[in-house]
Amino acid sequence: MTVAADPAIVDPSWLLTRVADRGSELADAVADLVHSGELPPGSRLPTVRALAKAGDLSVGSILHAWGKLQEQGIVQTRRRGGTVVLPPEDSVPERGLREWRGVDLAQNAPDLALQPSLADALVSSLGAETLNVFGREIMTERLRTAALSTWPFEPQAWATAGGGTEALLLAIEAAAPAGATIAVDEPLGPGVLDTIRDLGLNAIGVRADHCGPRADDLDNAFRAGATGFVFQPGAPFGVDHIVTDDRVAELARVLERHPAVWIIEDDSIGPLEPEPLPSLGADFPDRVVRIRSYCKAYGIDVRTSVLGGSRHLIDAAMKKRSHGVGSNSRILQNALAFLIESADADRVVARARERYAARRALLLDALRERGIEAHAGPRSLVVWVSVDDETAGLVALARQGISVGSGSRSFVCARERHMLRISATQLPDDAESIRRLADLVAVAMTESSREFFD
Repeated sequence: MTVAADPAIVDPSWLLTRVADRGSELADAVADLVHSGELPPGSRLPTVRALAKAGDLSVGSILHAWGKLQEQGIVQTRRRGGTVVLPPEDSVPERGLREWRGVDLAQNAPDLALQPSLADALVSSLGAETLNVFGREIMTERLRTAALSTWPFEPQAWATAGGGTEALLLAIEAAAPAGATIAVDEPLGPGVLDTIRDLGLNAIGVRADHCGPRADDLDNAFRAGATGFVFQPGAPFGVDHIVTDDRVAELARVLERHPAVWIIEDDSIGPLEPEPLPSLGADFPDRVVRIRSYCKAYGIDVRTSVLGGSRHLIDAAMKKRSHGVGSNSRILQNALAFLIESADADRVVARARERYAARRALLLDALRERGIEAHAGPRSLVVWVSVDDETAGLVALARQGISVGSGSRSFVCARERHMLRISATQLPDDAESIRRLADLVAVAMTESSREFFD
């Protein structure tokens, strides 16, 4: 094979010749070259510009092909390493991480290789008649139609914001003025509690049992003065619970006794949820706003979350956004609508959902085999590790080059045992690599429990 000036990069002219010989679409032809061994694992494909310059191909068609190959797991586009041919899926050890330094297991960031290409979505949004028309749309009709198809109740109003975190904080600000108290469904995502406190609010934690947030805890929070409730129907950070329909009915009975309370439903992982989630929106249409985030499923640069529900609460939230003059790009809104309605994107997201669940299960099994107490809810994207001392555990793991999350930052209520949080999304698919991680955690737990005095 001929290569370019950089010996790691496939020569654009050679690739174009081989593609032409096969007489098929670019993505299919490149896939054939990979399967035949002519493009071995580790080959770095030409840059989009280099390939477009070398032949009669548009940048858009190349982006589409590279995105399709990534969705099929044939290549991976790396931030600085270009687009690289991956080993076949049955050669798992080569996909494992050689070391854990630099891998962020704390922030719950999605795996970029398990997200759909944005190329077609962005191109599809460029033909909108309202594009660049003066004025602003809080939500385009195309996105509203797409979102409604999977919304669990009929909203009084719609809006969009940036990522899900922005939408959540806007809704919380609208529901609870500075100095007020808000009830939160524990555990929350990293940083949310810190930001609630930055807003000048007091948080009361609502503990969960195996069926979801406890109704008695929620009632006590309202009696203590909470004016709003942040509810996570998907339990994406659950230690060992899901939210059942019966529990939602119990929560509704509590909320009926407190008619002045606002309800904010946080659907923080959106399409990655394996099935439709319960909602309080049908019972309390005037009091519920639901927030759905799409970044973990489709990518951070979608930068569009959807709010649907109480007109009063959404109007108040939008007034908080850039003093009432903020809006989301129509291009991004319509690109998101394309992804919501795309069968190809659905297949990619389904694959990511399966991978994340498998990674979570592998880590749980590996930790438990080593005598470590570990937990994860059936839909959780994180694994919780019980430790005697959170700070000592974090320090001991950091010495091993492993960055994990602090459990205390996700809970208001003090727990009997300290916990550390490990993101399942950033784990590899290689079972041996995960077992090595579990070994390192076991060593760190032993170190953190030892004390020395000279």
